[in-house]
Amino acid sequence: MSRLLLATGLALLLLGCGCESEKLEDYQARIVTLPNGREVRAESMLTPADTQRGMMFRSSLAPDRGMLFFHTRPAKVKYWMFQCLIPLDIVWMDGDRRIVEISANTPPCPAGVQQCPTYGGHYNSLYVLELAGGMAAKYGLKVGDTLRF
Repeated sequence: MSRLLLATGLALLLLGCGCESEKLEDYQARIVTLPNGREVRAESMLTPADTQRGMMFRSSLAPDRGMLFFHTRPAKVKYWMFQCLIPLDIVWMDGDRRIVEISANTPPCPAGVQQCPTYGGHYNSLYVLELAGGMAAKYGLKVGDTLRF
């Protein structure tokens, strides 16, 4: 009897999972809708540790994926590419989720901390979206556009 219950429970667990290749970051991801209606699935970076780590050491970012950073208050937030391995488009947004600045094809900086320049931070922003390099232009994103998430 207990083997039957165990087998049934395992079968239900596997059937109910519906997971093809779910990853941990998928659980804290959200959909970002662009002005043209296209959707990007973005990992949500909510904690200081998440924000610090960001895209460090990642060797790729799919065209329909991104990373969305949430800051605690509007500020002139600069980003850098320390230990990033791929170019990124960095999109700063204000509290209304309106784009205030874009750094396109921001180059990676695998070098030491002192050698990595900073980008952006010219306008107050509350949110920052990172996309694979070149995707902001491909999606037609521009300053003044509003994203939904």
